[in-house]
Amino acid sequence: MALQDANQKLEQLANLDGLTQVANRRCFDARLKAEWRRLAREQQPLSLIMFDVDKFKLYNDYYGHLAGDDCLMRIAQTVQQTIHRPADLVARYGGEEFLVLLPNTDLAGAIKVAQSIQQAIHALAIPHVQSDVKNIITVSLGITSRIPIWNIRPDTLIASADKALYDAKQNGRDRYCND
Repeated sequence: MALQDANQKLEQLANLDGLTQVANRRCFDARLKAEWRRLAREQQPLSLIMFDVDKFKLYNDYYGHLAGDDCLMRIAQTVQQTIHRPADLVARYGGEEFLVLLPNTDLAGAIKVAQSIQQAIHALAIPHVQSDVKNIITVSLGITSRIPIWNIRPDTLIASADKALYDAKQNGRDRYCND
């Protein structure tokens, strides 16, 4: 019984980002592959939101790394509370970049989730006096949605969301774009 409990705790630690307490990239990669295969069979949509904190380096430089860590924790936990369905996954992708995997969600549904995320982060009103976007922490979001196909790699979903995120940043930040 103790061994089973220890293994379960170890599994949880292996899939959780230590700082933000949301899924880590390893967990995300495994879930993306599994959902891609499942939804290819079912011919249902899989959506992905990629977002990052606008001007986060300036935030860290001005407020310090401990405040930066606290900011990332608050954002991750806020997004986690914004996502309601058990199959949806919030994961830290790296640095100040996060992903939200939305199985059985079309583009319109993913846009609604992105809007909720953006509103929730605005509501935190975390001061960011160094930002030329707003005087609070903001995020830029890239959204994509696909019906998975067997012979296409799931990485294409990440590439599409990444491109949409780049477009959001190029268009002024504190916004979402979709492919």
